[in-house]
Amino acid sequence: MTMSIAPEFISIGGNRNPAAADWDLHGSQLLAFGADNCIALWEPSDDRLRGVTALLNGHTDVVNAVKFFPTNSSDVTVLLSGAADHSLRIWTLRQRDVQTTETKFDLIKTVTEHKSPITRIATLPGSDVFATGASDGVVKIWKLVHDADFTTIDIELIQSIPLTPRYFPLAIALAKLDESALVLAVGGTRSTIQIFVSHDTQFQLSATLTGHEGWIRALDFTKESEDQEGDLLLVSASQDKYVRLWRLHQGEELPAASAALNDPALGVLGKSLSNKAHRFASATSKYSITFEALLLGHEDWIYTASWRHRAGKLQLLSTSEDNSLAIWEADPSSGVWVCITRLGEISGQKGSTSATGSAGGFWIGLWSPDGDSVVSLGRTGSWRRWTYSPAQDMWTQQVAITGHVREVKGLSWSRDGSYLLTTGSDQTTRLFSEWKRDSGSSWHEFSRPQIHGYDLNCVDTVTNMQFISGADEKLLRVFDEPKGVSEMLNRLCKIEAPSADLPDAANIPVLGLSNKAIQAVDENDIPEDADGDDDREALDPASIVRKSTLEFDHPPFEDHLARHLLWPETEKLYGHGYEISALAVSSDGSLVATACRASSIDHAVIRLYDTKEWLEIKPALKAHSLTVTALQFSPDDRFLLSVGRDRQWVVWEKGEDGVYALKHANPKGHTRMILGAAWTPLVQPTFLTAGRDKSVKMWQIEGEGVELKGSVAASAAVTAVACNREAEEGKLQFAFGTEGGELVVGTAEAEGLNKVATLTVGKDVSPAKGINQIVWRSGRKGMGQQMAVASEDSSVRIFNVEVGSSS
Repeated sequence: MTMSIAPEFISIGGNRNPAAADWDLHGSQLLAFGADNCIALWEPSDDRLRGVTALLNGHTDVVNAVKFFPTNSSDVTVLLSGAADHSLRIWTLRQRDVQTTETKFDLIKTVTEHKSPITRIATLPGSDVFATGASDGVVKIWKLVHDADFTTIDIELIQSIPLTPRYFPLAIALAKLDESALVLAVGGTRSTIQIFVSHDTQFQLSATLTGHEGWIRALDFTKESEDQEGDLLLVSASQDKYVRLWRLHQGEELPAASAALNDPALGVLGKSLSNKAHRFASATSKYSITFEALLLGHEDWIYTASWRHRAGKLQLLSTSEDNSLAIWEADPSSGVWVCITRLGEISGQKGSTSATGSAGGFWIGLWSPDGDSVVSLGRTGSWRRWTYSPAQDMWTQQVAITGHVREVKGLSWSRDGSYLLTTGSDQTTRLFSEWKRDSGSSWHEFSRPQIHGYDLNCVDTVTNMQFISGADEKLLRVFDEPKGVSEMLNRLCKIEAPSADLPDAANIPVLGLSNKAIQAVDENDIPEDADGDDDREALDPASIVRKSTLEFDHPPFEDHLARHLLWPETEKLYGHGYEISALAVSSDGSLVATACRASSIDHAVIRLYDTKEWLEIKPALKAHSLTVTALQFSPDDRFLLSVGRDRQWVVWEKGEDGVYALKHANPKGHTRMILGAAWTPLVQPTFLTAGRDKSVKMWQIEGEGVELKGSVAASAAVTAVACNREAEEGKLQFAFGTEGGELVVGTAEAEGLNKVATLTVGKDVSPAKGINQIVWRSGRKGMGQQMAVASEDSSVRIFNVEVGSSS
């Protein structure tokens, strides 16, 4: 038998660290960003919108810094990454197949010289020197040693610079000062900037720049003109909400004082705008550093600032906690720096809670290689992208990528398999589906039905229009699809819209956790005083949404996902005393079984609710003594299977009266706790259990007993197992995942469950951490199988699984 498994779609959110992303300006056009312990690769300018094309596994802790090394070659790409595991890693990509989605980087070197998490990496085009900073308060200078075509690469430590007085370097920048010297700027958890100049190969402290009143978050050098003549300019951005520009000038003479210093608008800040010149020398020349300009405009901490020569002008991109991204340039006549473009969210929404979607600032801002696009990463882990259109002389937002930023705990396909719901510890539930258009199709997030105040643990669909989720708050919530989402999925994903009467949209009231249904109105129907000018009966602007807001001809942007695409909540289910641990909906959708974390037999009960009236069916099912970890109904709903931390599995049978009662139990099903359970579609009732004892076991109900029919050994504790209910008749097809992220697909004949053929998914495409849930996609008969995988590494992955007959 032949099997092949290939990734179809990967979704993962970016790390909130201003140093954790870089866009390759040479060759590959890839954007690399830290995503939990992985590095995600994305090509923002890809017309096919495939999103994340690969995840690089290797680091054992959060990736803080990512930087492309300038190779000046389109044939080879070198990527440097630094993480909280104290290691610096070097990856290379040889020629890349643009037609397929193959983006295969090889890890070629791992160095652990730093004694603490690495916070920053700085490179210098045209040079083999680069610098790393870590929270041990040390900046290290390295040299990449390689041959002409980078077939051999090594790394050499040139110098370690302990920062005094000790601080964490949050920003590092390198530039060429002249033929004999390099200049290094370092800033961080102090309000000063240190300037080091190299003499031979060693850097020495040459100046300390003062003026900022907060931590330094960003530093970047550039030549004033594109032809690399003229002075060096240094930008520094700080948590004091200001951007400062500094001029490095060659020669004894000081440069002409900047007109910005005499700007009356800055009079209030006059005290801090001293123009003290700092003088220093390289081996061949003398230099001065003077303060050039103060850029005002951001209302909160500034995280990134980077230069770009665009269309003959020098421009600066800055991103801030105030939810905006600004592009600055110098006014040609006065020389004063002004903000010419501001992108992002409207400041009026700043300060609203994460639930109503205030982005919590932009942490990263990057220029595209051609300078005509910019991207930024927000607090929710989602990217935003804008492209400049010269014809309209404006920046327009484009479709970008989104993903969870904490471990993904649960997933569920809709009943017909048309969309996927995911939920996790970042307190969101997300809906992914396929955007179908003439030029092809691609996967995107289309709705964020639930934004919550508690970590979410499990989710399941009741109908194609309804789902239920369980969280750490001890209760379960039921959600119905709103009309706005239904019409969008119909338009963009070709998912049939029901004729049922649905609410238009939903929102979360201030300080609330329950999504309330709201109406969509035409522009003309919004009353004049909707903004609340009239004291008598001001309409709450949050209770309505404009119809035009919900009419998309593309997958929604993050701003809409975080604010307008919630689902109204219709029910709450009470009864459990602790955090919800597992839930399952019956195959016919009429029942929900739920369980919570427990350390006694009284709490380790399974509660059943009917989905018509949402009433609990008493009594609760008692058999387990510790947390029930997984529940599943058999395909015909005759049985309910439960497994738990008490190492036992229990099969409950439905009686004539429709009530489930204990039928079979095995208190020693596994030698360690059981973490996964799944029914097979085989005619003879057969189920699988997966446990921490590194095994998956196959059990068959025969008459009044249950027999162990087969077992598959795994390399680590098995945390999830799932069966494909649409496999060929008489065949068993299943998948299981381990706590190390290993994913295995197995097949067997109904008659030979002791003979299982397995295929382990390649390490380069499997998750970097434990697998929490696997769900096969329904409605795929004759179309090739797919399964979705939720992982602790905060990724959601969809795999294509093809099984051929044995040759």
